[in-house]
Amino acid sequence: MKKRKLDVVVISDVHLGTYDCHGEELLAYLSSIKPATLVLNGDIADGWKHGKRFFPPSHLKVVKKIINMAENGTRVFYITGNHDEMLRKFSGTAIGNFSICNKLVLNLDGKSCWFFHGDVFDLSLRHSRWLAKLGDFGYASLLLFNQAFNWALLKTGKEKYSLSRRIRNKGGKGVKYRRNFEKTVSELAIEGGYDYVVCGHIHEPGKQIFENRNGRCTYLNSGDWLEHLTALEYSFKRWKVYNYSHDKLSAFYADEELKEMDINELIANIIDLKSTRDKSSEKDGGSRLD
Repeated sequence: MKKRKLDVVVISDVHLGTYDCHGEELLAYLSSIKPATLVLNGDIADGWKHGKRFFPPSHLKVVKKIINMAENGTRVFYITGNHDEMLRKFSGTAIGNFSICNKLVLNLDGKSCWFFHGDVFDLSLRHSRWLAKLGDFGYASLLLFNQAFNWALLKTGKEKYSLSRRIRNKGGKGVKYRRNFEKTVSELAIEGGYDYVVCGHIHEPGKQIFENRNGRCTYLNSGDWLEHLTALEYSFKRWKVYNYSHDKLSAFYADEELKEMDINELIANIIDLKSTRDKSSEKDGGSRLD
């Protein structure tokens, strides 16, 4: 299968080493793409549960795949989260194309993009760590029950149902927390002069524009690989929320947002991309693009 070439791909909240991680699906997704830059935006490995000694072959293959991508030219940035905070002492370490950091800023086609996991805004982590771990245990147990529940639904010909999402949104508390998170992050990004801000942590994929009297920015969240199976893809100067369950391995240009893109703008972006690659080839000794 021909790999899709993308400028930037962002995944987060994979939680390798847990029963809820969809390692096989993630491996299939990573095998279908060829990004210039891969951002692992926190909680890729779950350090809170490694005591269980659970790390199946599919999870190990994901790790090997990421290393293989770095070996083959993809720049990989591992941004630390709260579940893999043991790596924070290695922040600033770089081995070849693989780097570990606590936050990241990239220039994307003249626009600044600020990446960080987002746990710094979680008060339960900052002030009541035991409460956060208790909540995490409850969430993991609910996901396990949800898997069995969905198996029964599929056997009876019904669609899957997310119990955790139902509970999170019940009474509006989950929605309020998410909106406060998105608003706070976006206001800080605007204050810092960033065009994009990219987070994980809340396990809710999204893309929306925030604006206030000081400016505007695009907020993006890569979701997770426990329930949503989502990632962020940047190509043709645009961001897309990729959903494995819906998009499967469809090409980037099949996205509805890109279909609605003005044809002249699309052609101009392709010409600009080709011109950039041609100049890069000349610098590298005139290698030919097939």
